[in-house]
Amino acid sequence: MADTIEPEAQAADGRLAGAMLAEARAKAKLDLAEVSARTRIPQRHLAAIEAGDYGQLPSRTYAVGFSRTYARLLGLDERAVADQVRLDLESGTPQGPLRPDRFEPGDPARVPSRRLAWLTVLAGAVLVIGAFTFYRTYFSPGLGPAPLTEPTRPVSRPSAAPSAPAAAPVAASGGPVVFTSLADGTWVKFYDGAGKRLYEGQMARGQSFTIPADAVEPRIWTGRPHAFAITVGGQPVAALGDREMVMKDVPVGAAALLARAPASAAMAVPAAPPPAAGPAT
Repeated sequence: MADTIEPEAQAADGRLAGAMLAEARAKAKLDLAEVSARTRIPQRHLAAIEAGDYGQLPSRTYAVGFSRTYARLLGLDERAVADQVRLDLESGTPQGPLRPDRFEPGDPARVPSRRLAWLTVLAGAVLVIGAFTFYRTYFSPGLGPAPLTEPTRPVSRPSAAPSAPAAAPVAASGGPVVFTSLADGTWVKFYDGAGKRLYEGQMARGQSFTIPADAVEPRIWTGRPHAFAITVGGQPVAALGDREMVMKDVPVGAAALLARAPASAAMAVPAAPPPAAGPAT
């Protein structure tokens, strides 16, 4: 767009770059306001570059980068203009040398805005939260914050009532396997040996699930094994664990549960209270 500027076109203070840009802009019949609108460079910085007053710019980065962008708009050799600005900067300015920078980006006019920077930070935070949620859902699903309430202890019988007969031992064949949640929000998944889902969800306190009788090699996946009371054929068996831990692919068929240690008294199913005594004859 503009012809090469000869050395005699230098500015009064001897700085060639600003004079080249000013003369090329005059030939293109552009004013500083129009150049500022096209390049997004503040008008005061354009005027400082044309005057060779680089001390008005924030740093060397902006002096070189803005001059390069200005030269590109006017059709000048932007590399030659940038090199000349660096030479001009070596001699300093009337206000003193500019603050040196560790690096010079190719075009400071294209530096992302503050709004874009905040959007980038927000997107990164969303990714971190999403990754954490994915981990909790698929790798540690049962580690929820819901507190575990103490299991209901057996109701003691009055001394006058006859003692209940001892529970008969569970037959080797077992019976219906029932899991009862002792806390709210207890996540669990039951599935068979082929991976077919039998039940999956968060069980409320007191909610029960019975393993289907035709389920082949039923298994459990949970992060709160201590939050279940288990019975086989109506008789309590030992809990799968005593604290929060992820358990997966643990067999929960009747035979597998009966092979475990007997249930403790704290995990026993509460006994029904005795019937009220009738009026004396």
